[in-house]
Amino acid sequence: MKTKLPPPLVLLIAGGIAWVIDWLLPSWRLPIEGMHTLAGMLTGAALTLMFAAAWWIIRHHTTLNPMHPEKASHLITSGPFRRSRNPIYLADALLLAAWLVWLANIVSVVLLPAFVIYLNYFQIRPEEQALAVKFGEDYRAYCRRVRRWV
Repeated sequence: MKTKLPPPLVLLIAGGIAWVIDWLLPSWRLPIEGMHTLAGMLTGAALTLMFAAAWWIIRHHTTLNPMHPEKASHLITSGPFRRSRNPIYLADALLLAAWLVWLANIVSVVLLPAFVIYLNYFQIRPEEQALAVKFGEDYRAYCRRVRRWV
């Protein structure tokens, strides 16, 4: 598979860039009441989704390692995977959104679509190719039924 960086590292890099942007451009912060509450709610939703998806993967005795989808032993189509083919990446995006909301720096907002585009191109597409080879028509049918993100 031709992935570049593990998704958790991409998330940390994006979060770090957001922090640097906020540090360099504090005048671009939006002082909107309730931002920290919203960030907390997004974090809670992200962690719930992430742990539910991880538990589902472990329950089905397959790999959690995003760098080696060819090691998957089962095609999981239930639980969180019934609504999203990539619930952990969706949770990662929610975590990044929570961090961006917490910082409340309007310039950092560009990092969320950049994160999603990066994952789509460098992580998800190579994974999909590997899973299509591994699981064939079952995987292709799953892709027709369930969206990539939500």
